[in-house]
Amino acid sequence: MAKRDNDNDNDDLNYMTEEDDHSSYSSTPAKRIKLANAERSPSSVTADSVKLYLSEHPEFLDSYIQQNIHSNTIEQWMTKKPQKVSSPTQPSSSTSMPIVSSHKNSISTTTTVKTADGKRKNSSDSSKQISLTTTKSLNTLVELSNKRRLLLELTDEVNQNVSKAQILYELNKSIATTVSADGFNLYLVDESDTNMRLFSAENDDEQAACFIPIQIESGHCIAGYVAWSKETVRISDMSTLDMEKYPDGLYVKDDKVTAVMAHPIISTSGNLLGIVEFYRTDSITPFSAEDEEESLKCVKELFTQTYYELYHSMTCERRLNDFLLAVTKSIFQELVSMDAVMLKIMSYAKKLVNADRASLFMVDSRTKELYARIFDIGREETDVSQSSIVNNKDEQIQKRSISDDRACIRFPMDKGIAGYVATTGKTLNIIDAYSDTRFNRDIDQKTGYKTKTLLCMPIMIQGNVIGVVQMINKKNGHFTKSDEESFETFAVYCGLALHHASLYDRIRRSEQKCKVAIEVLSYHASCTDEEYERFKTYTLPRHIPDLELFEFSPWSVGNDMKPMHVLYMFLDLANMDPINVNRFDMECLMRFTLTVRKNYRNVPYHNWSHAFSVAHAIYTVIKQTKHHFTTNECIALFVACLCHDLDHRGKTNAYMVKSASTLASIYSTSTMERHHFNQTVTILQTDNLNIFKHFSPKDYRQMLDEIRHCILATDLALFFENRPKLERIVENNEFNWTNREHLLLVMGLSMTAADLCSSFKHWEVQRSNVSIIMEEFFQQGDDEKRRGIQPQSLMDRSLAHELPKNQVNFIKSICLPCYSLIVRILPETKPMLDGAKENLHRWQELADEQQASQTAMSSSISTSEITDSSSIQQPASS
Repeated sequence: MAKRDNDNDNDDLNYMTEEDDHSSYSSTPAKRIKLANAERSPSSVTADSVKLYLSEHPEFLDSYIQQNIHSNTIEQWMTKKPQKVSSPTQPSSSTSMPIVSSHKNSISTTTTVKTADGKRKNSSDSSKQISLTTTKSLNTLVELSNKRRLLLELTDEVNQNVSKAQILYELNKSIATTVSADGFNLYLVDESDTNMRLFSAENDDEQAACFIPIQIESGHCIAGYVAWSKETVRISDMSTLDMEKYPDGLYVKDDKVTAVMAHPIISTSGNLLGIVEFYRTDSITPFSAEDEEESLKCVKELFTQTYYELYHSMTCERRLNDFLLAVTKSIFQELVSMDAVMLKIMSYAKKLVNADRASLFMVDSRTKELYARIFDIGREETDVSQSSIVNNKDEQIQKRSISDDRACIRFPMDKGIAGYVATTGKTLNIIDAYSDTRFNRDIDQKTGYKTKTLLCMPIMIQGNVIGVVQMINKKNGHFTKSDEESFETFAVYCGLALHHASLYDRIRRSEQKCKVAIEVLSYHASCTDEEYERFKTYTLPRHIPDLELFEFSPWSVGNDMKPMHVLYMFLDLANMDPINVNRFDMECLMRFTLTVRKNYRNVPYHNWSHAFSVAHAIYTVIKQTKHHFTTNECIALFVACLCHDLDHRGKTNAYMVKSASTLASIYSTSTMERHHFNQTVTILQTDNLNIFKHFSPKDYRQMLDEIRHCILATDLALFFENRPKLERIVENNEFNWTNREHLLLVMGLSMTAADLCSSFKHWEVQRSNVSIIMEEFFQQGDDEKRRGIQPQSLMDRSLAHELPKNQVNFIKSICLPCYSLIVRILPETKPMLDGAKENLHRWQELADEQQASQTAMSSSISTSEITDSSSIQQPASS
């Protein structure tokens, strides 16, 4: 007996001193009386007397623990207690710590009590010695500490596994430990809300969690019934199931399961998310109402706290996204210069991690150095958001850049923390900068600023480090891992911004270079003062005979007199409106005309003479017909004709594309026509050559639009496209001069008619011009042959004898359709049609003569061959 008392005393003492929990206190009433009597003497207080007193006054122990023992201490006690797996026949205890299985949704909990004779006793026997109230208090404190620990673990799991199924799985795993369940089954409701699927930790794919769907209805398994009724079900004995509600029992069959508690998982909006079944195996202890209440409370608490953590995490993420969006908008909307982007990056970097200063070092790959023109923006007045640099743009940027160049800090790429980051591409987070041997104190010595904490990160583009950002001296402590993660995302945008700013700087430099080149070329391509002075010596005639006639030959005008004729025709058209009497500057008109002449190349046909002839043709159309063009439209037509082949290279659009010329890469359609218009604009943009400088901006814009339309209309591809449209309008008697679309079609048709003017001139003029244009075609054909390209038959010099036939086809397919249509709109242009028909007749005669000659020659060759054959065969016959 004494031995048994001693064993019990030692065991209880060890329990109170946190050594062992495998024995329970037990003593006889006599012993307790003896100890109680001994307690009354202060000098005889022993461990036994204290234990006896606590067993008789459990409310004191309860009060003492609640008032004097911190929950962290109890958590430490419970952590130190060793765990032992109980016999399968013993029930779990709600006061034990859980052991979670890694391969199944199972949790083993054990509590055993040893008696003096070595036999195990149920925990309910030992509860006679420790009050139920004290046990509950301990349980509450332990559960609170467990929940805190579980919540931390759960939050980490949730942050790593953000799927709905995984969140629910982790939540229920935590709840299972709280209600001392040996395991649980989790069922998820599918999108149809009519079936569920079993979820397992090995397969976190919600859609493929189970191959067989479980119906949500009564009369099958427990999970299906709970999902159907949305009520909690507790089953104490699996052998007595409700045959109406859930005759099949558990969906996952297990003969060892003795008790089940199934809960519906319902979201805050009232939607059913799933069902969880907690179960105990080989246990005589069923789930109680307290277990049900505790699980529901845990669901509420853990759901609330977990979703709060998720909400907090998502809120932080959203704030970072909003911040990055603001950064992106601010940086990319104002790519003024590299310096402006640097200022913004440093300003936003400082705000992102709450740093006192920020520095941006750029990598100079040529010299292997790091440099910083804009180094310190720690003062608010230099904050980019308040800086006048962005607002005043070019002027301020230029001034700032000059000052920055003087204060530029450079050091080798392998020196200092920034050099280390630039070389390795790794991030450095340093709490004490001066204790780090890599820290370069030279910068502090130059700037007079003391660096304490430092976060240094690389800015990369396409895998290469292009810069390094240093955030210096965090205002509230030191830089954290969260700061690193936030800036890592921010650095991607910084890299893109710096890369685009660098490209912008290159483009701007290229534009400046092009501007200088254009100025140089314009100087050499513009008429000289000597040319202008010589031109001034000519007197502008008051009248030029026959100039308004269709039969007039512009090729008869000398080259020196052509500019005078252009000036005469232009002023004649402009003065149709009195408002234009003093609107055009004579010197500007003279210089413009001479410059246009100078910008035509010395090619056989598409040269200055051709431009002059086309301009005269449109002048004749305007003067001879009863049109409804406005004065400005007439001027636009005339200027367009004069400039419609500027800088023509003597090659067709098809050739420019096939030869992969630079112009073809710039203009994919109407290649040469677009280039001609661009050259026209280039001339007009020169100050002393802009003949429309006195126009209002609106009139000037409209004038350029109409010139552009007219020049592009000289592309025969557009003629073939637009002619049927206008023809249908005319045939349907729908043509209206006030209709803008109809007007533009007529202007385009007039340009084509003028461009083909040589086809209706006198036969001698026509034939002379055809020989010239054919020489240009043949030159292109020769060039194509040198490039290994087979030219069209029209441009093949070896087929020059087919010229009459080609001209017949050309006039029939292009010239006559054009002139026949324009006559229907402007009847006074009939001389154009008549002249083209006359020339067609002449070409047809030549073609017929050539055909007859070829036929006769072929016949003669055949006769001679027959004669030769007969003479050869005659001896044989004789």
